[in-house]
Amino acid sequence: MAGGQPTYLADILRRTELFDEQKIGVLTDNVRESGRGITSLVVLDGYAREDAFLEALAKVIKLRFVRLKNEKDIPREVLEQLPTKVVFQYNVIPFETANGILTVATSDPLTPGLVDALRLASGKRIRLALSPSEDIALAAKTFYGVGADTVDRMMQDDRFEVAADATLGKQDISELDQEASVVKFVNQIVWEAYKQGATDIHVEPMETQLRIRYRIDGVLHQTPVPPQLARFQAAIISRIKVMANLDIAEKRLPMDGRIGLRIQGSDLDIRVSTMPTAWGESVSLRLLRGSSEFIGLPELGLKQRDNDLCERIIHRPNGIVLVTGPTGSGKSTTLYAFLHEINTIDQRIMTAEDPIEYQMAGVNQVLVRPDIGLTFARALRAFLRQDPDVIMVGEIRDLETAEIAIQASLTGHLVFSTLHTNDASGAFTRMLDMGVEPYLLASAVEAVIAQRLVRRLCRHCRTPAAPDHAFLENLGFPMETLEGSALYQPAGCELCRGTGYSGRGGLFEVLEVTDEVESLVIQRSASSIIKQTAIRQGMSTLRDDGWRKVLNGSTTVEEVLRVTVENE
Repeated sequence: MAGGQPTYLADILRRTELFDEQKIGVLTDNVRESGRGITSLVVLDGYAREDAFLEALAKVIKLRFVRLKNEKDIPREVLEQLPTKVVFQYNVIPFETANGILTVATSDPLTPGLVDALRLASGKRIRLALSPSEDIALAAKTFYGVGADTVDRMMQDDRFEVAADATLGKQDISELDQEASVVKFVNQIVWEAYKQGATDIHVEPMETQLRIRYRIDGVLHQTPVPPQLARFQAAIISRIKVMANLDIAEKRLPMDGRIGLRIQGSDLDIRVSTMPTAWGESVSLRLLRGSSEFIGLPELGLKQRDNDLCERIIHRPNGIVLVTGPTGSGKSTTLYAFLHEINTIDQRIMTAEDPIEYQMAGVNQVLVRPDIGLTFARALRAFLRQDPDVIMVGEIRDLETAEIAIQASLTGHLVFSTLHTNDASGAFTRMLDMGVEPYLLASAVEAVIAQRLVRRLCRHCRTPAAPDHAFLENLGFPMETLEGSALYQPAGCELCRGTGYSGRGGLFEVLEVTDEVESLVIQRSASSIIKQTAIRQGMSTLRDDGWRKVLNGSTTVEEVLRVTVENE
């Protein structure tokens, strides 16, 4: 196929009926001058959408047009007909074989010599089909695995070195062109996680494979990797340890480190934790986006009553505001939203954190280092000599920290902190169990906010769902609110990676310490009594707030049930 000849190309473009003569002239000139493929130029110059162009082109040159994103399974024996290197070099993917003919999907069928190169590499007759480049890239990642081309080179080379530099520093890994294949593979894993919005990467050695999982929107997803990856387990884990400045010779003890990276101009702080297991060291990487935009109080998604209450409380001159919930429930995000709201030039704000998840301009942030004696309690005690107006302590873990926080609040400081409890009323029981005096607790705490994170439905593909009235009634769903409201369910599309969900939002339970609640705390009343009193005074439980989010179409009943407990 003489795809490089301008007259031949112009004739094909004309027959697609997508371009006028002027555009055809510009495109053929660009192909001749740049040597680039026609599809990429059409899309890059904004002349047509890739799928529309390929569909029209397929009719003209009498080839099939396929959407590979709909391919659930391509047999391994078909994938193995082409070397991995060729698949990634030409951005093609074999997906069918019959009667000695291999059908290969490409987004640029007019590339000179493409068919010959594929025939030579596979030893078979080739039939081309057209598919968008994104579909091909996604299929290659799904069926060959992330970094498959790099692993293929490692297999061929069979010798590689882990770079000896102590840390990658602040290099932009989206632009890195490293020599070492292992280095490149680790970069690909981090880059892929970053693109998908993952918060954690888990590299887990199994008996016969090296498993890599990403936590996206709070749920773990296994990422496809080449089956040969287990061979390079030691080198990959060593590379991560080198980047985190950890001792690669020590494989018997758990270790912690950190990596500083820059991806597309954004700083990324990665916390690394290693753990020796039966099949080798398991490595967890927590991705902290240092330059993330802070969300303000209005973006948290609190109902109007709770939003007004929080607005009022965080502008008080003193008292303690506690945010409770399990790990990963968004407590830090809520605290940063509060700080962002009150971070003005006339406020001196000091925080003690472990780790510092986001750097906030105008706030004095201290990293807690228990290994050298800088605990929450010690940092908090030092803060009181620093003339602060507002103090945030990452977590109240012990009686000493609790007592200093209460002392700070009673001497005219506003204190924010977190606790690990299931609901808002449970915070009082937890603090009393630590040994805090009830009268001090009751007078110091202004409000307790319990929260959870639920996955948000993808706005592009969510579909209406018929409510199961009996099931909902059994859950205590407010049936009277169903009238005229549409419930939705996840469907799955390209934008949400087929999950039906995109991003997360909070469920909140805001308990204000009124005079009645204060007297119950002083009497050491059970948390269930405090909770019932707060509900009577207008508090919505986590599950109630969840039903509100279900009714406004932002999440599903299943998501609310997943993160809230039954006795709600």
